[in-house]
Amino acid sequence: MLDFTPVREKKMTLSERTADLTLTDLHDLTNELYDTILDIIADCTDADVVFVPEDPDAYDASAATEAEMHMPWTLAHVLVHLTASAEEAAFLAAELARGVEWHGRSRYETPWQTVTMMEQCYQRLAESRRMCLASLQIWPDQPHLDNYYQRREGGQKINAIAYYSSGLMHAEGHLHQLRDIVSQSQSDSW
Repeated sequence: MLDFTPVREKKMTLSERTADLTLTDLHDLTNELYDTILDIIADCTDADVVFVPEDPDAYDASAATEAEMHMPWTLAHVLVHLTASAEEAAFLAAELARGVEWHGRSRYETPWQTVTMMEQCYQRLAESRRMCLASLQIWPDQPHLDNYYQRREGGQKINAIAYYSSGLMHAEGHLHQLRDIVSQSQSDSW
């Protein structure tokens, strides 16, 4: 997988880290991400999907309710969140590649409370992988890599490749959380 540590440590910008990536690289990195997630959850059962781990540092400023703000995330919650983020980045990157100016977010996140079985997790991951990979197929032969998104005035400008990669980076950032949830849920002490 692509090492995003230099970006997280502010030693390199996302644009610098992804400057040499090609569409083929994005395709391969997407498959590698989803394969890694599947490896992490390979031995999980339906009970693991809804297991509530211990997470004293849990905080979600975007939580739907105040009660959920400090609620630890279940396996289902992490999976629907990271897939929604990857898809959002993929679809907005495709628009940038096509020369479309930034027009706002494009996000749908499956309600995590509705995901209670491993079958649903596998379905969500397969669907998300398919959509992300399909988004790469709609890039033009000559993508508009000079079309940028800038989150805030004076902030970093990122092109389609960097934007797509931001979804991979976000998802990769949740892998430790997935591993921790699986470890806790399958621990004998629980």
